[in-house]
Amino acid sequence: MAFLHRLSKASSVAGARLIRRLSNVPENTVYGGPKPQTSNQRTTLNQLRQKYKKGEPITVVTAYDYPSAVHLDTAGIDICLVGDSASMVVHGHDTTLPISLDEMLVHCRAVARGATRPLLVGDLPFGTYETSTSQAVDTAVRVLKEGGMDAIKLEGGSPSRITAAKAIVEAGIAVIGHVGLTPQAISVLGGFRPQGRNVASAVKVVETAMALQEVGCFSVVLECVPAPVAAAATSALQIPTIGIGAGPFCSGQKMIVTSLRPPIGLMNEFVSCHRREKLRFMQYQVLVYHDLLGMLQHPHHAKVTPKFCKQYAQVGDVINKALLEYKEEVTNGTFPGPSHTPYKMNPKDENAFTKELQKMGLDAAASAATEAAAELEKTNTQQ
Repeated sequence: MAFLHRLSKASSVAGARLIRRLSNVPENTVYGGPKPQTSNQRTTLNQLRQKYKKGEPITVVTAYDYPSAVHLDTAGIDICLVGDSASMVVHGHDTTLPISLDEMLVHCRAVARGATRPLLVGDLPFGTYETSTSQAVDTAVRVLKEGGMDAIKLEGGSPSRITAAKAIVEAGIAVIGHVGLTPQAISVLGGFRPQGRNVASAVKVVETAMALQEVGCFSVVLECVPAPVAAAATSALQIPTIGIGAGPFCSGQKMIVTSLRPPIGLMNEFVSCHRREKLRFMQYQVLVYHDLLGMLQHPHHAKVTPKFCKQYAQVGDVINKALLEYKEEVTNGTFPGPSHTPYKMNPKDENAFTKELQKMGLDAAASAATEAAAELEKTNTQQ
């Protein structure tokens, strides 16, 4: 019995040590109170709230794999979104609908290994949160526990999805909402169509954004809506708005990482160079795609790049330059400019929209919409 007691005690001690090793936070800091945030640590919600209060733009870029996550990390992007747009830009589908939760989790884990600084947000894919609040919470929990994300994003265009967002927040998980063009709802929308271009649709964008704020979302994505509508929503909310095709009046901007791809000329130069290269001794050769393109310029990757690998291009340098330029232009307010603010309301609908906002008691939002329309008109006239 004494032997069994000692064995049980030893097992308990070993178990406790194992648990401590598995912890993401060193034991001596768990109860040590808040620590100063440094540039090398993960971006937090508090940091984003501080940027929002100071009026500093927030940068958001999607990533789907380790290399793209490393590039975002290097560029100092605030939020890295593992989007269900991977269905289209990685898997080759025509819509975002086919991608599964298991596929999304693979992308999430790869990104989590590459991005140590941005706040990591994972999209909830279509069909994984609409059935019930229990399904929504279970899916969100998996995205954090199995995917390594810090928060989730869901499309919130209907009451059931707003209810799902509320349940997820109450489960202790940070949520970004998404209104305007919601790609998972293209069956209802009739395709990838801009929203908010008439009075009823514009009012719905603002009301839905406010409903998502009400249930606890810490930010809302505004996709493909006219700039005055985005300005009104941004004014009406007390949380950051992230624009994608929504003009320059949001709290931040989002970019799909494949939109930052290298110039075609560079790729053509690589192809022609590759064709000129003579193969010696062996009939076939193989190199890793990321290695031969020079995709990654990172100390970790340098350690694992074979000495036999030849780089035919420095695509990684081009990507890093593009990301830094994007971040700089968002920060200084030059992006998005008029040429990248394509969605408009006609003047009659703009006036009617302003009056509807005033009826809703959103006078500041009405003023923001009017000022946004006037500023865009002035900029277009000057060009």
